[in-house]
Amino acid sequence: MTQGPETPFDLQVPRRIHIVGIGGVGMSGLASVLVGRGHRITGSDLKDSPYLAKLRLLGVRAEIGHRSENLPPDLDAVVVSTAIPETNAEVTTAREWGLPVLRRSDLLRLVVDTRRAIAVAGTHGKTTTTTMTALILREAGWRPSFLIGGHVNETGSNAHDDDGEWLVVEADESDGTFLEFAAEAVIVTNIESDHMDHWKTFEQLVEGFRTFLSRPGGPRVACADDPVAARLAEEIPGVVTYGFSALADYRIERRLGASGGSDFVLTHLTGAKDPASIAETHHDGTVLGTISLPVPGRHNTLNAAGAAALALELGIPFATIATALGRYAGVARRFHFRGEVDGVTLVDDYAHLPTEIRATIATAVEGHWTRVIAVFQPHHYFRTSVMWEEFARSFAGADVVVVTDVYGPGETPLPGVSGRRIVDAIIDGDASATVVYNQHRSDLLDQVRAITQPGDVVLMMGSGDITNLAEDWLRRAESAPAG
Repeated sequence: MTQGPETPFDLQVPRRIHIVGIGGVGMSGLASVLVGRGHRITGSDLKDSPYLAKLRLLGVRAEIGHRSENLPPDLDAVVVSTAIPETNAEVTTAREWGLPVLRRSDLLRLVVDTRRAIAVAGTHGKTTTTTMTALILREAGWRPSFLIGGHVNETGSNAHDDDGEWLVVEADESDGTFLEFAAEAVIVTNIESDHMDHWKTFEQLVEGFRTFLSRPGGPRVACADDPVAARLAEEIPGVVTYGFSALADYRIERRLGASGGSDFVLTHLTGAKDPASIAETHHDGTVLGTISLPVPGRHNTLNAAGAAALALELGIPFATIATALGRYAGVARRFHFRGEVDGVTLVDDYAHLPTEIRATIATAVEGHWTRVIAVFQPHHYFRTSVMWEEFARSFAGADVVVVTDVYGPGETPLPGVSGRRIVDAIIDGDASATVVYNQHRSDLLDQVRAITQPGDVVLMMGSGDITNLAEDWLRRAESAPAG
C-alpha cells in the first residue's frame, strides 16, 4: 500500500482522517492519540469490539462493515491497516477522490515525529518493556505519551496522549515498520527467527535490528542475555546492555521469584568488561538497589531491567524507577490471572513463540501449583510450517500439554500443516509430558475440563481466539446449578 498523490502531509494542524480497520489494537491506539490532539477521526472495521466501544466514547464514528458511504465528504486522508487490500471499497473510493491513502506505518511515523521518541523492539517482551518504560517516565513526572500493543492495566488503555515531550512506542519489526520512524532512544529485548514471510532470511532480520540499534543519537539498550542482541551491542559503539549476564552493564543479581512477583538487585558495571576478570558470582560494579516487581516470571525481571537501564541512561533516579516498577500491574494477556474454578487456576497468556512459551511455563512452575496444564493454539499456517520443530522443547515443565489446530483467520490452510505437527515435535522432544491433540476448537473446553483437577494451573497460550477459553470456562461455572 502506498500513498496517493498529495502535498506533504503533517499533523501539526487539525485533520479529518478516516481509518479503515480501526478496530485493531494498533489502529485504535493511534486513533485515540489523534483524537486527543484535536484531529477529527472516523473509521470502519468488519466487526465490533471493545476497542471500537472506547473510541465511540471519544466521539469517533466507527462503522461496522466497509462501504464507500462510510467516508465523510471533507476528508484529508484515509489510513489503512496492513490487512486491508487495495480492492477495499473505501480505499478505491479514496483513490477516486484523489485522497492520500496512508499505511499504518505512515501514520505511526507522522505521530512519532511530533515527539522525542523512545522505541522498544524485539521478538518478544516488547509490550511489557514498553509499558514499564512509559510508567517509569510517568512516575518521574515527564508526562509521556505512549502507543503500546497491549492493554495497560494501570491506565485502562493501550494508548495515551499527554503534553510531555516524550513518546514511548512499541516498535513492530514484523513488516519493517520499526525502521520507518526516527527514535531518539531504543531498547532491543531479543532477536529470534520470526516473520520470515517479510524478512526472507534471519540475516536480513538481524540487519534490520542493526539499523534500528545504530541510528538513535540518545541511549541505546540491548539485552545481554540474548546472543544476537548481545553480539550487536558488542559491534555497535555506545550500546548499553542489561541482563543476568556477568558482562551486562546493568546486571540482575539475587533474584527471588514467587507466584506473586519477584525481588531482584540491580547493579551497574563500571570500567572495562573483561570476561577473564569478572567471575559469574562477582560483578565489579555499583549496587543501585532492590526492585520489588509485583508480577511473576524471570522474563518479567529481564523486561524490568531493560526499562530501568534505559531510564537510568536518561537520568531518571533509581528510587523513582523502583517505585514505578513496584506498582506495575501488568498488561492484559501477559500471565493474566482470569479466575479460579473448582480449585483450578486459569491464566491467559499471549505466548505464541517457543521462547515465550518456555518463559510462561517457567513462571507457572515458580508458583508451586500441583500440576501445570499448558493449552496452546498455534497461530498462522506459514509460521507453523517453518517453526513447528522449534516447539519440541518449549513445554518443559508442563505436566500436560493440549495443542489445538492452527488459528489462521483469513488464511488458506497449507497442505499437511496442522497442530498435529507440533504435537509430534513435543512427543519426540520431551517425553515427560502427556500430550493431547485437540482438532475441534468447539470441543476444547470440555476436553481441558476433563483433564484438570484441584490444585492445577491452566495456561491458555496463543495470540488467537484461545483468549476466549477462560471467559467461556468462567461463564459456564457461573451458570452451573449450585451444589
